[in-house]
Amino acid sequence: MNRFAYERVTISEVALAAQVSKTTVSHVLSGNRPVALATRERVERAIVELGYRPNRLARSLRTQRTHTVALMIPDITNPYYPVLARGLEDGLAASGYRTFVCNSDADRELELEFLHDVSARRVDGIALSSFRLRPEDLGELIESGTAVVSIGGHIDHPFVDVVSTDDERGAYDATMRLIRNGRRRVALIEGTPGSGAPRADGYRSALAETGMTFDPALSRPGSWTRRGGGEAMRELLALDPPPDGVFCANDLMAIGAMDVARELGLRIPADVALVGFDDIEAAALVTPGLTTVLNPASETGRRVAGLLLDRMAGAYEGERRTELLPCRLIERESG
Repeated sequence: MNRFAYERVTISEVALAAQVSKTTVSHVLSGNRPVALATRERVERAIVELGYRPNRLARSLRTQRTHTVALMIPDITNPYYPVLARGLEDGLAASGYRTFVCNSDADRELELEFLHDVSARRVDGIALSSFRLRPEDLGELIESGTAVVSIGGHIDHPFVDVVSTDDERGAYDATMRLIRNGRRRVALIEGTPGSGAPRADGYRSALAETGMTFDPALSRPGSWTRRGGGEAMRELLALDPPPDGVFCANDLMAIGAMDVARELGLRIPADVALVGFDDIEAAALVTPGLTTVLNPASETGRRVAGLLLDRMAGAYEGERRTELLPCRLIERESG
């Protein structure tokens, strides 16, 4: 039975209950040393039964670590990012790290304030998804020993590891899906200027490979949001002739585009076909189901956690490592 908070359980008590040494309990808590599965399970059972909670303040004073990781994302309302955050937390949990999240709105000044704040908090690692930060913005943090991993290859720093997904190939496959289904005037709804370039490149590569000319009039920014996708779709459908297929660089914009197409009385996909990117949960729930590209958010978060843990534990101190995860076309009814 768990004790009340004021009856603090010690590592010694956990060790006694699990019939192991205090050192073994410490290894289980830190995750920095291998422990036999049966022993680990015995220690974890004792931790739960006794209600042991590590004194993180005392630990940070002894080790100069806070056992915290910061995650910076551009839009917490985009369903892709909570899934990524959960993957990161899952990947860190066994090692006792906790994560706190900052929403930057893709604003450079907010991102710089965030870096200053997490530096003051002495976090052990930072995972960030940013289109605005520059390599020099991270210099002092990295020199202080803070581990940094970029989600996407937007920050070119020799000691910032990168976890990316193959956005260009995914966008190519999405656009080819529309072309192979007979669409001959294929438009693009992309993100904000300066972001999402690989997805736009994949779109253009598919056009070029099939002998179709890129028409700037068929490309519109959608600000990565449902509303932005709808506004971009309204502009595209006002063209003469309008597109008969649209690749949207994320699912939120694709769902906004579907809203407007239906509002104007168009049938999807008979009159205009649509393909998105990310495969958020809502993609399978809209009608018709949204054909999209699976962007492995949870796996991305877990891979980021692995790279951070290596650096935070001192197991890797070399130059940048890059992991590229594949994307996969998910075929539904919209395109």
